This record gives sequence, C-alpha cells and structure tokens, in this order.
Amino acid sequence: MSKKVGIPRALFYYKYMPLWRTFFEELGAEVVVSDYTSKRILDDGVKSCVDEACLPVKIFHGHVLNLKDRVDCLFIPRFTSISKREYVCPKFGGLPDMIRHSLQGIPEIIDTEINLRRSSKNAIRAAMDIGYRFTGDTAVIKRAFNMAKENYYKSRQLLKAGRLPDDFRTREKREPVYKETDGRMLNIAVIGHVYNIYDSYVNMELISKLRNHGVKVITVDMIDEDIINEKSSTLPKKLFWNFGRKAMGSALHMLDRKDIDGIIYLMSFGCGIDSFICDLAERRIRRGSDIPFIVLTIDEHSGEAGMNTRIEAFIDLIRWRQKNESNISAHG
Repeated sequence: MSKKVGIPRALFYYKYMPLWRTFFEELGAEVVVSDYTSKRILDDGVKSCVDEACLPVKIFHGHVLNLKDRVDCLFIPRFTSISKREYVCPKFGGLPDMIRHSLQGIPEIIDTEINLRRSSKNAIRAAMDIGYRFTGDTAVIKRAFNMAKENYYKSRQLLKAGRLPDDFRTREKREPVYKETDGRMLNIAVIGHVYNIYDSYVNMELISKLRNHGVKVITVDMIDEDIINEKSSTLPKKLFWNFGRKAMGSALHMLDRKDIDGIIYLMSFGCGIDSFICDLAERRIRRGSDIPFIVLTIDEHSGEAGMNTRIEAFIDLIRWRQKNESNISAHG
C-alpha cells in the first residue's frame, strides 16, 4: 500500500507543486492535496495560528488542518533559500515548528531543509534525504528528481506564456473572459507573491475581475529571469530576498516598457518583506514615470466590496486619462 503524502495548497505550493507531485508519485507515494482555500480553511487557520503571523501563514495552518486526518505524513520542507546568495522569508524556515507547536494530532512531518544559498547542488541532496524515506534505491530517487525538474520547467514555461498549470487552477477550469470595452485592452502588471496571485480565494478573484474589465494581466512569472536580474542589478544595493529581487526587477522593467497602462502591487497584511519592497517599488515608479500605481492589501476579512471598488476605480481612472487627459499624471 502506497504512503499518503499530504501537501497543503498554500505558500510555495503555487511555485513547486508540479515538481513535488511528480517526485512523490515517481517514488510510489500517493499525493493528497488539501481542498481549495475557503472561508472554513481561512477561519480554522486564523484560530490556530499566532496573531503575529501574516495571512498566508495563517491560511497554511488551515490547509494543514484540512489534511491531517487524511494522510500518513505531511510535506512541509524547511525553506531557507531557493536561490544563490539570497534568502526567503524566515517564516518559511520555522514553518514546520510552528505547525508542530500550534496544531494537535499532526502526523509525521517531512521537514527537510531546502537551502540553495551556497550551491544549487543542495537541491539533489535535499531530494535524496526525502527520497530515502520511501525507497533505498538511489537510482530511483535520482530518476524521480530529474523527471520532477522536467515537469517543473514545463510549468514555468506555461506561466511565462500566461497560462496556469493544472495544479494552480481554481475549482472551475475557465478560460479567460475579456469584457468588450470602448477603449483598447489595457496592459496591467500585477506584482506579488505567487501564493497571493494564484490563490483566487485569497485575492478575491483579482485576476478574473481584471480580465472581465478588458485587462491583459502581466505577472512576474511572465518576465525573463535575465531581464529581472539585469534591472535589479541597477539598484545601489543588492536585495537579499529572492522575491524582493524579482519584484523590484519586474517593477523597473515595467518602467522601460511603453505598453504598460498600470501597476498593481498585491500584498498581504503583516508581510515584512512586502512592507519594504512595496514602498521601494512605489518610490521608484512614482519618481521614474507617470504610470498609475495602486497597492491592494489583502487580510483575513472576506468582504469583497472594498476590493471591487478599488479595482473598478483604478481601471476607470486609466481609461479616463486615455480618453480625456492623457498628458496629466494620475498622482501627485
């Protein structure tokens, strides 16, 4: 009988799930994913997590509770770094311990450290450590890891083309619906963490709402890594957060493009990294261009009225400028 591995549908699920699923299935395990984010999962996470945690971490707790009685073990890797000479948020490193101390009746946790800060070779070492829990055959583990990487790279190409891999989709597999408008289709960049952008419950269907207003959405995943690195290298000091580099590189790239009509920075309340990077990006954008910029902050409140109003007002402002006073800045 195959071992059931539970993977919470939160945080880095929206970056690495195509890799994880292939890896575990090639090792003969059965992958069980938590349900789609819902009000129940959100409420459970808020009740079980410390108040000081950010919204995505609270939601992660809710997904673990959704899974804990259905699996033999939980996969919650201890992320330290996913890129050379950079770190991720410290909460990722402490996540396995937060879960153990906050939730009761939790099955075994696979908490192998993922630390690529010094060398990308540590990825295969982490894969071997995880794989030995399922088989003692080194060749099988290496083959599973290679196949997993191949599937992961395919998913990145889909995201670059503006398409969601199946693992990232919401419950309804709908194609984008673009609303007919009097003006041309708008190009709006959405900058934010993957788990905020691709979890449609958390962001209150932001991407779908933009598309329904005649907007083509451009995300960080659609921009070449070389361009991001080139733009972020122009900063006076190197950013030591992986997401910080990507967010700033993407924002600076948008300033050079002539087809960007607006920029939305999507952040979650309580995110330490976003509190710095969002402010830095906004200062650069406002100093270097007249591109309309707005910050949308999501929290544990589920009312959509405020979000809808801000999205509609932002798009109406852009279209009004194009039609009436395209030479006047939208801010200041």
